[in-house]
Amino acid sequence: MVQNDLTRGSMLKNLIRFSLPFLISSFLQTFYGLADLFFVGQWGGADTITAVSVGSQITHMLTVVIVGLSMGATVAIGHLVGAGNRERAAKVIGNTVTLFALFALALTGILILCLDGVVAAVATPAEAVGQAKEYLMVCFIGIPFITAYNVISSIFRGMGDSRTPMYFVAAAGVINIVLDYILIGPLAMGARGAAIATVAAQACSVALGLIAMLRRNEGIRLAGQDFRPEKDTLSGILRVGIPIAVQDGFIQISFLVITAIANSRGVDVAAAVGIVEKLISFFFLVPSAMLSSVSAIASQNAGAGKHEQAKKVMWYGCCVSVSFGLAVAVACQFCAEALVGLFAEDVQEVVRLGAQYLRSYVFDCGAAGIHFCFSGYFCAYGKSILSFIHNMASVLLVRIPGAYLASLYFPASLYPMGWAAPAGSVLSVVICLGFYAAVGRKGFAVENKA
Repeated sequence: MVQNDLTRGSMLKNLIRFSLPFLISSFLQTFYGLADLFFVGQWGGADTITAVSVGSQITHMLTVVIVGLSMGATVAIGHLVGAGNRERAAKVIGNTVTLFALFALALTGILILCLDGVVAAVATPAEAVGQAKEYLMVCFIGIPFITAYNVISSIFRGMGDSRTPMYFVAAAGVINIVLDYILIGPLAMGARGAAIATVAAQACSVALGLIAMLRRNEGIRLAGQDFRPEKDTLSGILRVGIPIAVQDGFIQISFLVITAIANSRGVDVAAAVGIVEKLISFFFLVPSAMLSSVSAIASQNAGAGKHEQAKKVMWYGCCVSVSFGLAVAVACQFCAEALVGLFAEDVQEVVRLGAQYLRSYVFDCGAAGIHFCFSGYFCAYGKSILSFIHNMASVLLVRIPGAYLASLYFPASLYPMGWAAPAGSVLSVVICLGFYAAVGRKGFAVENKA
């Protein structure tokens, strides 16, 4: 694998150079997720749209938890690369592979056994239950591929290489879209076809990623002993990864709770909320890219003892995220119906409700971008517990209660419910600024002992 030194030169240039390939990779991955919903919208009704949107939201939650857990590997590898310790970096990479292989197998078995309970937990409308189960069964079987892809990507990012994952994701995206068209269109497989296309694409991306890792083993060479679990190495990965995974899991659970609230209001509301969640996940690519980029770049600089540069990266990321978020929010005030209509052209009530929800929810893009960058900075220093605290406060105090109360007092519109998310992010930003004022200006010490 190629090592890229992110501790030299302009931090803004490093941020842009690192984040662009990551952003493109995320765009491609999200795009073929949107392709599932697009093709379903062309050949299916509100029930099929709801099945895919509910099922994809559950699988997205699992993916986010896996990505959060793998952040521990990215940070640990980044510290060691920044410090020039290649032998320990190899040990972290090997232990990461072993840890996530076991995790993926256990998670797959648990999810398959709990399939009925998962579908019931999100109050899936009766018309969509059958197809939602079909979709999720295929996706649960594909959990090892989803896990492997994200772990491989986290290893490359820790090495400072965000470009290589972009290539195998691009190939997977093409495969997914082609399979979507065939399976959902001519073969009329509905939600199950969308799931098969997604899992097949993930499997292809994993195969390509493994080939890239084997062919590009420069600088750090793995040996068989690196895959043997080592307590200190695993604890270093998990100490950063677990708080992130737990917080991200709870955030996604909050989204599922909101989905359940929407589902209880009927299939049109459920479809509208599902479509908007897909659109928001697309808009969030830039803030998410900033989070991962800030974490990777700041961790290398932290490992090299260049703490002022780590701070600069965080602030640059905030500026980029806010600028993008405001631009998207303004644009959506004028084209909300057109965007939602791409996925539900013939279901006017879904378009009307979705446009209401999107116009308010979209403001979360800019607000969340700020606390995303703070979280990336905190995680780079092994302080992921700070990220956990502000996200939990946001979810428990604002997002879920706000969505519930808005649904209760404004049953005729989704616009008020959409404000729950940006309001929660504002609370997170305030808490992050407090943490930074109290500790961040003095600087953190690197606590990852992997």
